[in-house]
Amino acid sequence: MKENPTIAIIGLGYVGLPLAVAFAEKYPVIGFDINEKRVAELQAGKDGTLEVTEDALQNVLKASQNGLKVTSKAEDLQAAHVYVVTVPTPTNKHHQPVLTPLEKASETVGKVLQKGDVVVYESTVYPGVTEDICVPILEQFSGMTFNKDFYAGYSPERINPGDKEHTVTKILKVTSGSTPEVAQYVDTLYASVITAGTHLAPSIKVAEAAKVIENSQRDINIAFVNELSKIFRLLDIDTQAVLEAAGTKWNFLKFTPGLVGGHCIGVDPYYLAQKAMEEGYNPEIILAGRRMNDGMGSYVAHEVVKLMIQKDCKVKGGKVLVLGITFKENCPDIRNSKVIDVVEELEKYNLNVTIYDPWANAEEVAHEFGKDLLTDASKLRNDYDAVVLTVAHHQFKTLDIPSLAKNPSVIFDVKAFLDPSTIDGRL
Repeated sequence: MKENPTIAIIGLGYVGLPLAVAFAEKYPVIGFDINEKRVAELQAGKDGTLEVTEDALQNVLKASQNGLKVTSKAEDLQAAHVYVVTVPTPTNKHHQPVLTPLEKASETVGKVLQKGDVVVYESTVYPGVTEDICVPILEQFSGMTFNKDFYAGYSPERINPGDKEHTVTKILKVTSGSTPEVAQYVDTLYASVITAGTHLAPSIKVAEAAKVIENSQRDINIAFVNELSKIFRLLDIDTQAVLEAAGTKWNFLKFTPGLVGGHCIGVDPYYLAQKAMEEGYNPEIILAGRRMNDGMGSYVAHEVVKLMIQKDCKVKGGKVLVLGITFKENCPDIRNSKVIDVVEELEKYNLNVTIYDPWANAEEVAHEFGKDLLTDASKLRNDYDAVVLTVAHHQFKTLDIPSLAKNPSVIFDVKAFLDPSTIDGRL
């Protein structure tokens, strides 16, 4: 294992690119991605995810010592000594883990692996995936023996898309390795760039489990307040006022109701649930939380329609403006956004839905969801029968939402983001 290794980052998305730029400050880094359009964008010094500034990206691309080389050619990876795999781990329509990107990335690395190399996985998985699924692929394609010729580690990603305060180097990093020596090597490597520090887990499986429960815990807590929101709406009690009052106690956990999407919280619990079921255990609480959160999109749509009927608004053939399609605020990421559930449920009532989001990419929305996207506020109308704010983008604070709606109309605030005096309902 080299003291000053060349590091290869496999997958240059929301997780991989910030990590590549951080490592490139101190090491030679090869950034690899199979998406040639993405590679060309990065080579030009542009990051469509907005996770890395143009200055930071261009600085490491131009660096004469260390720095970052971006490529889509697998043969370029042969110069590396440490491989960090940061590819997506999604689920399919049946909520089953899809490990194909991870398996393909392992094949790519296995073909260029050399003696003494270390492969670190960051993709979220259930406990055992690194050693039971990825390592055998590395052995098969390299022809080498695990923990004799090459080694492995796991360091779960902790990227928070759109968060400019808690960036990759400012979030404490969990690390692990396949032998005590490798574990220390991996920990030291990350500690050299992660200013927040590291936590060395006793095994790869512990590190894998720690990651998957981080998001499962958050998912369950949000599911709880989503259920509270449903109950309090039936009782005609303001959920936000209740949470504010309860939050005055020092140990009350401050979660809020809403749509749970994205590449982590809405996906990771299914990975843990799948592994539990393989071992013969049915995870009741985890899956109950998932059912609650997965159903919130249709619930919001139904609440909006109920309010429209109560106010004698036009439903069949009516116009609804949905504000936001990304999975979270001030971020262009639309992966697993649950806003689409709101849109599709509204359309079942024969409502004409317009989606406006200044952060999202219209081509991506069309490809992912088959929907048209409005990105220019000047093209908004002033005759909507209902306006539903689903994402708390900062631009929506200055948008004159009441002026967009006709009389009568419904304004519904999913995020408790707007002035309560201007809305008809909220979670």
